[in-house]
Amino acid sequence: MSTFPAEAEVPSSGFASETARRAARNAAALAFANVVTKGALFAWQIALARLLGAQEYGVYGTIGALLAIGAAIPDFGMGLIVLRDVARRPQDAPRYLGATLTLQPALAAAGYVLLCVAAWLFGYAADLRVLLALAALSLLVDVLGNMCHNQLLAQERMVLPSLIAIGHVAMLLMLGGAALLAGWGLWGLYAATITAGLGRAAVYWLALTRTGVRPALPADRALMRALLRDGWPIALNAFLFLAYQHTDKLITTAILGAEGTGQLTAGFVIVFGVIELLSTTILVAVFPMMSRMWGEGQTQLFQVLMEKLAFFNLLASVPIAIFTSLLSVPLAALLFGTGFTKTASVLQVLIWYTVVTMVNNVLAQALLIQNRQRWLLIVRSSGLVLNIVLLIVLLPVLDVTGAAVASLIAECMILVALVRSFTFPADWWARVRNHVWRLAWVALGTAAAVWALRGVHPLLAVVVGVPAYVALVLVSGALAPDDWDLLYRMATAMPGGRYVRRWWQREVNA
Repeated sequence: MSTFPAEAEVPSSGFASETARRAARNAAALAFANVVTKGALFAWQIALARLLGAQEYGVYGTIGALLAIGAAIPDFGMGLIVLRDVARRPQDAPRYLGATLTLQPALAAAGYVLLCVAAWLFGYAADLRVLLALAALSLLVDVLGNMCHNQLLAQERMVLPSLIAIGHVAMLLMLGGAALLAGWGLWGLYAATITAGLGRAAVYWLALTRTGVRPALPADRALMRALLRDGWPIALNAFLFLAYQHTDKLITTAILGAEGTGQLTAGFVIVFGVIELLSTTILVAVFPMMSRMWGEGQTQLFQVLMEKLAFFNLLASVPIAIFTSLLSVPLAALLFGTGFTKTASVLQVLIWYTVVTMVNNVLAQALLIQNRQRWLLIVRSSGLVLNIVLLIVLLPVLDVTGAAVASLIAECMILVALVRSFTFPADWWARVRNHVWRLAWVALGTAAAVWALRGVHPLLAVVVGVPAYVALVLVSGALAPDDWDLLYRMATAMPGGRYVRRWWQREVNA
Protein backbone atom coordinates (compact mmCIF):
# COMPACT_ATOMS: atom_id res chain seq x y z
CA MET A 1 0.00 0.00 0.00
CA SER A 2 1.27 3.44 -0.89
CA THR A 3 2.29 5.81 1.90
CA PHE A 4 1.51 8.84 -0.25
CA PRO A 5 -1.73 10.71 0.52
CA ALA A 6 -4.35 11.03 -2.15
CA GLU A 7 -4.82 14.45 -3.68
CA ALA A 8 -8.35 14.82 -2.35
CA GLU A 9 -7.28 14.38 1.28
CA VAL A 10 -7.55 17.32 3.60
CA PRO A 11 -4.18 17.73 5.30
CA SER A 12 -4.35 16.70 8.90
CA SER A 13 -2.17 19.65 9.79
CA GLY A 14 -4.91 22.01 8.60
CA PHE A 15 -3.02 23.81 5.84
CA ALA A 16 -5.29 25.22 3.15
CA SER A 17 -4.12 24.64 -0.38
CA GLU A 18 -3.99 28.39 -1.07
CA THR A 19 -1.78 28.95 1.96
CA ALA A 20 0.55 26.16 0.85
CA ARG A 21 0.50 27.50 -2.70
CA ARG A 22 1.46 31.00 -1.62
CA ALA A 23 4.24 29.75 0.64
CA ALA A 24 5.49 27.44 -2.10
CA ARG A 25 5.47 30.20 -4.69
CA ASN A 26 7.44 32.50 -2.39
CA ALA A 27 9.81 29.72 -1.41
CA ALA A 28 10.31 28.80 -5.06
CA ALA A 29 11.25 32.36 -6.01
CA LEU A 30 13.65 32.71 -3.10
CA ALA A 31 15.01 29.21 -3.58
CA PHE A 32 15.79 29.86 -7.23
CA ALA A 33 17.57 33.11 -6.38
CA ASN A 34 19.42 31.43 -3.53
CA VAL A 35 20.53 28.51 -5.66
CA VAL A 36 21.89 30.91 -8.26
CA THR A 37 23.39 33.51 -5.94
CA LYS A 38 24.64 31.27 -3.15
CA GLY A 39 25.99 28.79 -5.66
CA ALA A 40 27.87 31.56 -7.44
CA LEU A 41 29.13 33.03 -4.16
CA PHE A 42 30.15 29.59 -2.94
CA ALA A 43 32.26 29.09 -6.06
CA TRP A 44 33.58 32.62 -5.63
CA GLN A 45 34.66 31.97 -2.04
CA ILE A 46 36.46 28.81 -3.11
CA ALA A 47 38.20 30.69 -5.90
CA LEU A 48 39.23 33.41 -3.45
CA ALA A 49 40.72 30.83 -1.08
CA ARG A 50 42.87 29.48 -3.89
CA LEU A 51 43.82 32.94 -5.19
CA LEU A 52 44.58 34.54 -1.84
CA GLY A 53 46.12 31.65 0.10
CA ALA A 54 45.49 30.82 3.76
CA GLN A 55 47.14 33.98 5.15
CA GLU A 56 45.30 36.55 3.02
CA TYR A 57 42.12 34.50 3.17
CA GLY A 58 42.38 34.75 6.94
CA VAL A 59 42.51 38.56 6.68
CA TYR A 60 39.51 38.43 4.36
CA GLY A 61 37.66 36.14 6.78
CA THR A 62 38.41 38.34 9.79
CA ILE A 63 37.13 41.47 8.06
CA GLY A 64 34.09 39.56 6.84
CA ALA A 65 33.36 38.44 10.39
CA LEU A 66 33.57 42.01 11.69
CA LEU A 67 31.27 43.26 8.92
CA ALA A 68 28.75 40.48 9.55
CA ILE A 69 28.58 41.32 13.26
CA GLY A 70 28.46 45.04 12.56
CA ALA A 71 25.50 44.63 10.20
CA ALA A 72 23.25 44.15 13.23
CA ILE A 73 23.86 47.77 14.28
CA PRO A 74 22.29 49.65 11.32
CA ASP A 75 19.47 47.13 11.04
CA PHE A 76 18.79 47.43 14.80
CA GLY A 77 16.09 44.78 14.64
CA MET A 78 13.93 46.97 12.43
CA GLY A 79 14.01 44.61 9.48
CA LEU A 80 11.99 41.92 11.24
CA ILE A 81 9.63 44.46 12.79
CA VAL A 82 8.93 46.03 9.39
CA LEU A 83 8.45 42.62 7.84
CA ARG A 84 6.07 41.55 10.60
CA ASP A 85 4.04 44.76 10.92
CA VAL A 86 3.78 45.71 7.25
CA ALA A 87 2.69 42.15 6.43
CA ARG A 88 -0.21 42.70 8.85
CA ARG A 89 -0.93 46.36 7.94
CA PRO A 90 0.20 47.15 4.37
CA GLN A 91 -1.23 50.66 4.57
CA ASP A 92 1.49 51.60 7.08
CA ALA A 93 4.36 50.80 4.69
CA PRO A 94 5.21 54.49 3.88
CA ARG A 95 5.41 55.38 7.59
CA TYR A 96 7.78 52.50 8.29
CA LEU A 97 9.92 53.33 5.26
CA GLY A 98 10.24 56.96 6.34
CA ALA A 99 11.21 55.94 9.86
CA THR A 100 13.88 53.45 8.75
CA LEU A 101 15.28 55.89 6.18
CA THR A 102 15.77 58.42 8.96
CA LEU A 103 17.20 56.08 11.60
CA GLN A 104 19.26 53.42 9.85
CA PRO A 105 21.88 55.54 8.00
CA ALA A 106 22.77 57.21 11.32
CA LEU A 107 23.08 53.80 12.96
CA ALA A 108 25.29 52.64 10.09
CA ALA A 109 27.68 55.54 10.76
CA ALA A 110 27.84 54.54 14.42
CA GLY A 111 28.50 50.94 13.42
CA TYR A 112 31.39 52.03 11.20
CA VAL A 113 33.12 53.75 14.10
CA LEU A 114 32.54 50.82 16.46
CA LEU A 115 34.05 48.31 13.99
CA CYS A 116 37.20 50.38 13.59
CA VAL A 117 37.56 50.65 17.36
CA ALA A 118 36.96 46.89 17.79
CA ALA A 119 39.73 46.03 15.31
CA TRP A 120 42.12 48.21 17.31
CA LEU A 121 41.08 46.63 20.62
CA PHE A 122 41.68 43.13 19.20
CA GLY A 123 45.25 44.21 18.46
CA TYR A 124 45.04 43.45 14.72
CA ALA A 125 47.79 44.55 12.35
CA ALA A 126 47.64 48.03 10.84
CA ASP A 127 47.12 46.79 7.27
CA LEU A 128 44.05 44.80 8.37
CA ARG A 129 42.59 47.84 10.15
CA VAL A 130 43.07 50.06 7.10
CA LEU A 131 41.39 47.50 4.85
CA LEU A 132 38.52 47.33 7.32
CA ALA A 133 38.09 51.12 7.14
CA LEU A 134 37.37 50.76 3.41
CA ALA A 135 35.28 47.60 3.62
CA ALA A 136 33.06 48.92 6.42
CA LEU A 137 31.64 51.60 4.12
CA SER A 138 29.39 48.81 2.87
CA LEU A 139 27.38 49.09 6.12
CA LEU A 140 25.83 52.35 4.92
CA VAL A 141 25.47 51.17 1.33
CA ASP A 142 23.79 47.88 2.24
CA VAL A 143 21.27 49.35 4.65
CA LEU A 144 19.85 51.56 1.87
CA GLY A 145 18.95 48.46 -0.08
CA ASN A 146 17.91 46.33 2.88
CA MET A 147 15.12 48.63 3.99
CA CYS A 148 13.48 48.27 0.55
CA HIS A 149 14.14 44.54 0.56
CA ASN A 150 12.17 44.13 3.79
CA GLN A 151 9.26 46.15 2.42
CA LEU A 152 9.03 43.96 -0.68
CA LEU A 153 9.16 40.78 1.41
CA ALA A 154 6.34 42.11 3.61
CA GLN A 155 4.25 42.52 0.45
CA GLU A 156 5.16 38.90 -0.40
CA ARG A 157 6.68 40.11 -3.66
CA MET A 158 9.44 37.53 -3.56
CA VAL A 159 10.23 37.56 -7.29
CA LEU A 160 11.55 41.14 -7.38
CA PRO A 161 14.07 40.67 -4.53
CA SER A 162 15.11 37.38 -6.11
CA LEU A 163 15.89 39.01 -9.46
CA ILE A 164 17.70 41.90 -7.77
CA ALA A 165 19.79 39.46 -5.73
CA ILE A 166 20.88 37.63 -8.87
CA GLY A 167 21.80 40.88 -10.61
CA HIS A 168 23.71 42.11 -7.56
CA VAL A 169 25.80 38.96 -7.32
CA ALA A 170 26.51 39.02 -11.06
CA MET A 171 27.77 42.60 -10.79
CA LEU A 172 29.82 41.78 -7.68
CA LEU A 173 31.55 38.83 -9.32
CA MET A 174 32.21 40.74 -12.52
CA LEU A 175 33.71 43.78 -10.75
CA GLY A 176 35.52 41.72 -8.12
CA GLY A 177 36.99 39.39 -10.71
CA ALA A 178 38.18 42.32 -12.80
CA ALA A 179 39.81 43.91 -9.75
CA LEU A 180 41.68 40.72 -8.86
CA LEU A 181 42.78 40.15 -12.44
CA ALA A 182 44.10 43.72 -12.49
CA GLY A 183 46.23 42.91 -9.44
CA TRP A 184 44.44 45.23 -7.03
CA GLY A 185 44.07 42.52 -4.37
CA LEU A 186 41.78 43.02 -1.39
CA TRP A 187 41.66 46.77 -1.98
CA GLY A 188 40.10 46.27 -5.38
CA LEU A 189 37.83 43.53 -4.07
CA TYR A 190 36.30 45.77 -1.39
CA ALA A 191 35.94 48.68 -3.83
CA ALA A 192 34.04 46.33 -6.15
CA THR A 193 31.82 45.21 -3.27
CA ILE A 194 30.86 48.80 -2.44
CA THR A 195 30.17 49.64 -6.08
CA ALA A 196 27.93 46.60 -6.53
CA GLY A 197 26.12 47.50 -3.30
CA LEU A 198 25.36 50.98 -4.60
CA GLY A 199 23.85 49.47 -7.75
CA ARG A 200 21.76 47.09 -5.64
CA ALA A 201 20.40 49.94 -3.50
CA ALA A 202 19.45 52.02 -6.54
CA VAL A 203 17.54 49.16 -8.16
CA TYR A 204 15.75 48.32 -4.90
CA TRP A 205 14.50 51.89 -4.49
CA LEU A 206 13.27 51.96 -8.07
CA ALA A 207 11.48 48.63 -7.60
CA LEU A 208 9.83 49.70 -4.34
CA THR A 209 8.60 53.04 -5.66
CA ARG A 210 7.02 51.25 -8.61
CA THR A 211 4.86 49.32 -6.12
CA GLY A 212 3.51 52.67 -4.90
CA VAL A 213 5.41 52.79 -1.58
CA ARG A 214 7.36 55.97 -0.88
CA PRO A 215 8.77 57.19 2.44
CA ALA A 216 6.47 59.35 4.53
CA LEU A 217 8.64 62.33 5.53
CA PRO A 218 9.22 63.86 7.94
CA ALA A 219 9.33 60.58 9.76
CA ASP A 220 6.78 59.71 12.43
CA ARG A 221 8.69 60.32 15.67
CA ALA A 222 6.40 58.09 17.70
CA LEU A 223 7.02 55.25 15.25
CA MET A 224 10.77 55.89 15.36
CA ARG A 225 10.73 55.64 19.14
CA ALA A 226 8.67 52.46 18.92
CA LEU A 227 11.10 50.94 16.43
CA LEU A 228 14.06 51.72 18.68
CA ARG A 229 12.23 50.48 21.77
CA ASP A 230 11.02 47.24 20.21
CA GLY A 231 14.02 46.76 18.00
CA TRP A 232 16.86 46.89 20.50
CA PRO A 233 16.21 43.40 21.94
CA ILE A 234 16.09 41.99 18.39
CA ALA A 235 19.20 43.99 17.47
CA LEU A 236 21.09 42.83 20.52
CA ASN A 237 19.95 39.28 19.89
CA ALA A 238 21.05 39.51 16.24
CA PHE A 239 24.35 41.04 17.33
CA LEU A 240 24.92 38.24 19.80
CA PHE A 241 23.86 35.60 17.25
CA LEU A 242 26.25 36.98 14.64
CA ALA A 243 28.96 37.44 17.25
CA TYR A 244 28.38 33.84 18.25
CA GLN A 245 28.72 32.76 14.60
CA HIS A 246 31.84 34.78 13.88
CA THR A 247 33.65 35.25 17.20
CA ASP A 248 35.60 32.07 16.52
CA LYS A 249 37.30 33.77 13.57
CA LEU A 250 38.01 36.96 15.49
CA ILE A 251 39.52 35.14 18.47
CA THR A 252 41.38 32.69 16.22
CA THR A 253 43.07 35.61 14.48
CA ALA A 254 44.03 37.10 17.84
CA ILE A 255 45.37 33.81 19.27
CA LEU A 256 46.64 31.78 16.27
CA GLY A 257 47.05 34.46 13.60
CA ALA A 258 45.43 35.06 10.21
CA GLU A 259 46.65 31.76 8.72
CA GLY A 260 44.63 29.75 11.24
CA THR A 261 41.62 31.91 10.55
CA GLY A 262 42.03 31.15 6.84
CA GLN A 263 41.76 27.43 7.57
CA LEU A 264 38.66 28.03 9.72
CA THR A 265 37.05 30.39 7.20
CA ALA A 266 37.34 27.77 4.46
CA GLY A 267 35.30 25.34 6.55
CA PHE A 268 32.84 28.06 7.50
CA VAL A 269 32.16 28.78 3.82
CA ILE A 270 30.64 25.32 3.40
CA VAL A 271 28.69 25.51 6.67
CA PHE A 272 27.31 28.97 5.95
CA GLY A 273 26.36 27.98 2.39
CA VAL A 274 24.34 25.00 3.60
CA ILE A 275 22.50 27.08 6.21
CA GLU A 276 21.72 29.91 3.81
CA LEU A 277 20.51 27.65 1.02
CA LEU A 278 18.48 25.11 2.98
CA SER A 279 17.31 27.04 6.05
CA THR A 280 17.25 30.80 5.54
CA THR A 281 15.44 30.57 2.19
CA ILE A 282 12.42 28.75 3.58
CA LEU A 283 12.27 30.69 6.85
CA VAL A 284 12.22 34.06 5.08
CA ALA A 285 9.52 32.83 2.71
CA VAL A 286 7.18 31.61 5.47
CA PHE A 287 7.83 34.45 7.96
CA PRO A 288 4.85 36.60 6.86
CA MET A 289 2.55 33.57 6.90
CA MET A 290 3.70 32.46 10.35
CA SER A 291 3.31 36.03 11.61
CA ARG A 292 -0.30 36.14 10.42
CA MET A 293 -1.06 32.73 11.96
CA TRP A 294 0.17 33.85 15.36
CA GLY A 295 -1.49 37.25 15.08
CA GLU A 296 -4.83 35.64 14.20
CA GLY A 297 -4.67 33.27 17.15
CA GLN A 298 -4.08 30.09 15.11
CA THR A 299 -1.80 28.69 17.81
CA GLN A 300 -2.15 25.03 16.92
CA LEU A 301 -1.47 25.62 13.24
CA PHE A 302 1.51 27.79 14.15
CA GLN A 303 2.98 25.01 16.32
CA VAL A 304 2.44 22.44 13.59
CA LEU A 305 4.25 24.56 11.01
CA MET A 306 7.11 25.20 13.44
CA GLU A 307 7.47 21.47 14.09
CA LYS A 308 7.37 20.58 10.40
CA LEU A 309 9.94 23.20 9.45
CA ALA A 310 12.32 22.03 12.17
CA PHE A 311 12.00 18.40 11.12
CA PHE A 312 12.37 19.14 7.40
CA ASN A 313 15.53 21.12 8.17
CA LEU A 314 16.83 18.14 10.13
CA LEU A 315 15.91 15.77 7.31
CA ALA A 316 17.82 17.86 4.77
CA SER A 317 20.90 18.65 6.87
CA VAL A 318 21.70 15.23 8.35
CA PRO A 319 22.85 13.58 5.08
CA ILE A 320 24.95 16.64 4.23
CA ALA A 321 26.64 16.38 7.61
CA ILE A 322 27.29 12.66 7.15
CA PHE A 323 28.88 13.01 3.72
CA THR A 324 30.89 16.12 4.62
CA SER A 325 32.21 14.71 7.88
CA LEU A 326 33.24 11.31 6.52
CA LEU A 327 34.64 12.69 3.25
CA SER A 328 36.17 15.89 4.63
CA VAL A 329 39.77 15.10 3.62
CA PRO A 330 39.20 14.64 -0.12
CA LEU A 331 36.55 17.38 -0.10
CA ALA A 332 38.85 20.01 1.45
CA ALA A 333 41.69 19.12 -0.91
CA LEU A 334 39.38 19.27 -3.93
CA LEU A 335 37.79 22.60 -3.03
CA PHE A 336 40.57 24.60 -1.41
CA GLY A 337 43.85 22.99 -2.46
CA THR A 338 46.80 21.58 -0.58
CA GLY A 339 47.46 24.79 1.36
CA PHE A 340 44.38 24.22 3.55
CA THR A 341 45.56 21.09 5.33
CA LYS A 342 43.71 21.78 8.60
CA THR A 343 40.35 22.55 7.01
CA ALA A 344 39.41 18.85 6.82
CA SER A 345 39.60 18.41 10.61
CA VAL A 346 37.56 21.60 11.05
CA LEU A 347 34.86 20.36 8.69
CA GLN A 348 34.54 17.00 10.45
CA VAL A 349 33.18 18.81 13.50
CA LEU A 350 31.81 22.10 12.19
CA ILE A 351 29.37 20.53 9.74
CA TRP A 352 27.38 19.07 12.66
CA TYR A 353 27.03 22.60 13.97
CA THR A 354 25.03 23.16 10.77
CA VAL A 355 22.50 20.47 11.71
CA VAL A 356 21.83 21.96 15.14
CA THR A 357 21.77 25.54 13.84
CA MET A 358 19.15 24.81 11.19
CA VAL A 359 16.79 23.49 13.88
CA ASN A 360 17.61 26.39 16.20
CA ASN A 361 16.82 28.93 13.48
CA VAL A 362 13.24 27.67 13.25
CA LEU A 363 12.72 27.88 17.02
CA ALA A 364 14.34 31.32 17.20
CA GLN A 365 12.09 32.66 14.43
CA ALA A 366 9.05 31.36 16.30
CA LEU A 367 10.13 33.23 19.44
CA LEU A 368 10.57 36.45 17.46
CA ILE A 369 7.09 36.14 15.98
CA GLN A 370 5.73 35.66 19.50
CA ASN A 371 7.54 38.88 20.52
CA ARG A 372 9.73 36.96 22.97
CA GLN A 373 12.97 38.46 21.74
CA ARG A 374 14.09 39.33 25.27
CA TRP A 375 14.16 35.67 26.27
CA LEU A 376 15.93 34.84 23.01
CA LEU A 377 18.45 37.51 23.94
CA ILE A 378 19.19 35.74 27.23
CA VAL A 379 19.66 32.41 25.45
CA ARG A 380 21.99 33.88 22.82
CA SER A 381 23.98 35.78 25.45
CA SER A 382 24.56 32.60 27.40
CA GLY A 383 25.61 30.76 24.26
CA LEU A 384 28.06 33.51 23.31
CA VAL A 385 29.67 33.55 26.75
CA LEU A 386 30.04 29.77 26.70
CA ASN A 387 31.48 29.88 23.19
CA ILE A 388 34.08 32.51 24.10
CA VAL A 389 35.17 30.57 27.19
CA LEU A 390 35.49 27.36 25.18
CA LEU A 391 37.43 29.13 22.42
CA ILE A 392 39.96 30.51 24.88
CA VAL A 393 40.37 27.06 26.47
CA LEU A 394 40.32 24.85 23.37
CA LEU A 395 42.22 26.86 20.73
CA PRO A 396 45.63 26.50 22.43
CA VAL A 397 44.98 22.77 22.97
CA LEU A 398 43.25 21.61 19.77
CA ASP A 399 44.55 24.32 17.44
CA VAL A 400 41.99 25.58 14.90
CA THR A 401 39.78 22.49 15.36
CA GLY A 402 39.07 23.77 18.87
CA ALA A 403 37.01 26.58 17.34
CA ALA A 404 34.71 24.05 15.67
CA VAL A 405 34.34 22.01 18.87
CA ALA A 406 33.53 25.14 20.88
CA SER A 407 30.85 26.24 18.40
CA LEU A 408 29.18 22.82 18.33
CA ILE A 409 29.01 22.48 22.13
CA ALA A 410 27.60 25.99 22.57
CA GLU A 411 25.00 25.47 19.81
CA CYS A 412 23.78 22.24 21.44
CA MET A 413 23.29 24.08 24.72
CA ILE A 414 21.28 26.74 22.88
CA LEU A 415 19.10 24.02 21.33
CA VAL A 416 18.22 22.68 24.79
CA ALA A 417 17.31 26.17 26.01
CA LEU A 418 15.19 26.96 22.94
CA VAL A 419 13.20 23.73 23.11
CA ARG A 420 12.46 24.37 26.78
CA SER A 421 11.15 27.82 25.82
CA PHE A 422 7.91 26.41 24.41
CA THR A 423 4.92 24.65 25.93
CA PHE A 424 3.97 21.92 23.49
CA PRO A 425 0.84 19.73 23.38
CA ALA A 426 0.92 16.48 25.34
CA ASP A 427 1.58 14.31 22.29
CA TRP A 428 4.37 16.52 20.93
CA TRP A 429 7.29 14.76 22.59
CA ALA A 430 6.04 11.29 21.61
CA ARG A 431 5.66 12.42 18.00
CA VAL A 432 9.08 14.07 17.91
CA ARG A 433 10.81 11.10 19.51
CA ASN A 434 9.26 8.81 16.92
CA HIS A 435 10.46 11.06 14.08
CA VAL A 436 13.97 11.53 15.44
CA TRP A 437 14.42 7.86 16.40
CA ARG A 438 13.55 6.70 12.89
CA LEU A 439 15.76 9.36 11.34
CA ALA A 440 18.64 8.30 13.60
CA TRP A 441 18.46 4.74 12.23
CA VAL A 442 18.41 6.16 8.70
CA ALA A 443 21.50 8.24 9.49
CA LEU A 444 23.38 5.27 10.97
CA GLY A 445 22.62 3.13 7.92
CA THR A 446 23.76 5.87 5.56
CA ALA A 447 26.93 6.55 7.56
CA ALA A 448 27.80 2.84 7.52
CA ALA A 449 27.48 2.74 3.73
CA VAL A 450 29.62 5.86 3.27
CA TRP A 451 32.23 4.60 5.76
CA ALA A 452 32.53 1.26 3.99
CA LEU A 453 32.85 2.75 0.50
CA ARG A 454 34.99 5.84 1.07
CA GLY A 455 38.15 3.74 1.08
CA VAL A 456 37.30 2.44 -2.37
CA HIS A 457 36.57 5.90 -3.79
CA PRO A 458 34.87 8.99 -2.31
CA LEU A 459 32.71 9.39 -5.42
CA LEU A 460 31.43 5.84 -5.06
CA ALA A 461 30.46 6.57 -1.47
CA VAL A 462 28.37 9.53 -2.67
CA VAL A 463 26.81 7.69 -5.60
CA VAL A 464 25.69 4.83 -3.35
CA GLY A 465 25.07 6.86 -0.18
CA VAL A 466 22.60 9.40 -1.57
CA PRO A 467 20.04 6.89 -2.94
CA ALA A 468 20.61 4.76 0.17
CA TYR A 469 19.57 7.68 2.39
CA VAL A 470 16.47 8.38 0.29
CA ALA A 471 15.49 4.70 0.29
CA LEU A 472 15.97 4.39 4.04
CA VAL A 473 13.81 7.48 4.65
CA LEU A 474 11.04 5.99 2.53
CA VAL A 475 11.04 2.55 4.16
CA SER A 476 11.67 3.70 7.74
CA GLY A 477 8.49 5.73 8.11
CA ALA A 478 10.48 8.77 9.23
CA LEU A 479 7.95 10.90 7.33
CA ALA A 480 4.42 10.71 8.74
CA PRO A 481 1.31 10.87 6.47
CA ASP A 482 0.74 14.55 7.27
CA ASP A 483 4.39 15.24 6.37
CA TRP A 484 3.78 13.69 2.95
CA ASP A 485 0.57 15.64 2.57
CA LEU A 486 2.22 18.97 3.30
CA LEU A 487 5.16 18.14 1.02
CA TYR A 488 2.71 17.20 -1.73
CA ARG A 489 0.79 20.46 -1.51
CA MET A 490 3.96 22.53 -1.40
CA ALA A 491 5.55 20.65 -4.30
CA THR A 492 2.49 20.79 -6.55
CA ALA A 493 2.15 24.52 -5.93
CA MET A 494 5.67 25.17 -7.23
CA PRO A 495 6.57 25.64 -10.90
CA GLY A 496 6.33 22.27 -12.64
CA GLY A 497 3.91 21.05 -10.01
CA ARG A 498 1.70 19.32 -12.54
CA TYR A 499 4.50 16.82 -13.20
CA VAL A 500 4.79 16.16 -9.48
CA ARG A 501 1.01 15.67 -9.32
CA ARG A 502 1.08 13.11 -12.12
CA TRP A 503 3.95 11.14 -10.54
CA TRP A 504 2.31 11.32 -7.11
CA GLN A 505 -0.99 10.01 -8.43
CA ARG A 506 0.78 7.07 -10.04
CA GLU A 507 2.27 6.26 -6.63
CA VAL A 508 -1.14 6.54 -4.98
CA ASN A 509 -2.71 4.23 -7.53
CA ALA A 510 0.14 1.71 -7.45
